[in-house]
Amino acid sequence: MKIGKATIPVTSISTSNSETIVVRGKDLCQDLIGVASFTDYFHFLVLGRMPDAKSRRVLDATLVAIAEHGLVPSVQASRMTYAAAPDALQGAVAAGILGCGSVILGASEAAGVLLDAIRQRAAGSDIDTAARTVLREYRAAGKAIPGYGHPLHKSRDPRVGRLIEVAREEGIDTTYVDIALALEPAIEEVVGKALKLNVSAAIPALLLGIGFPIAALKGVPILARTAGLIGHLVEEAERPIGFALSYQASQAVEYDGDAPAGFVA
Repeated sequence: MKIGKATIPVTSISTSNSETIVVRGKDLCQDLIGVASFTDYFHFLVLGRMPDAKSRRVLDATLVAIAEHGLVPSVQASRMTYAAAPDALQGAVAAGILGCGSVILGASEAAGVLLDAIRQRAAGSDIDTAARTVLREYRAAGKAIPGYGHPLHKSRDPRVGRLIEVAREEGIDTTYVDIALALEPAIEEVVGKALKLNVSAAIPALLLGIGFPIAALKGVPILARTAGLIGHLVEEAERPIGFALSYQASQAVEYDGDAPAGFVA
């Protein structure tokens, strides 16, 4: 059975023979190892070209901004998994990454889709009008507005200002940054809440400005958080808290279901 158009698998990413490994047309050993930074290489793998200095700094900034954010659910899942299976570092990292969805980390992709929808709509109007129009469509469809609001940073996620500073310092295309900023007053008008831009919308606002594809946006926080998880797991090996996290959770939970007569928790 054939699903899809292709009958012969084709890739332009890598190949090799007994002497040489080729990645995107370059000799891995001669052209990349010891020459390209990991940020350069990530950009190269995704876009098929090396970043210029502006794009490198912007991509670097987004990776640094999202790599670590404390004991969020994905990190707790990772540390508790490692506590239960310290022989499987890869399993503990995977446990954390599997927790990356529409609420945590994956919101960058959804925010990128929103920003691009407004950019397309603004082709026939101004950004402010386009933002309000798209927001009303989201509301009518019952869609959440990704990348706005934060449980802790109510005035605005502090990472946002610094990322925007980097974008302006480097002189990249800030069309999406302008759209992201225009959404704040539009959300207050349409939704009735003062939801401020957070890092999950700031990241696509910068990356779309350097030509990053929407399909790759979710990969940036996933890649960055992998580094953060490994840092947590090294600490978990040295100063374990995984079982303590599990214990605290069990103590905090209240059972409100049925119980046999005479049962006392």
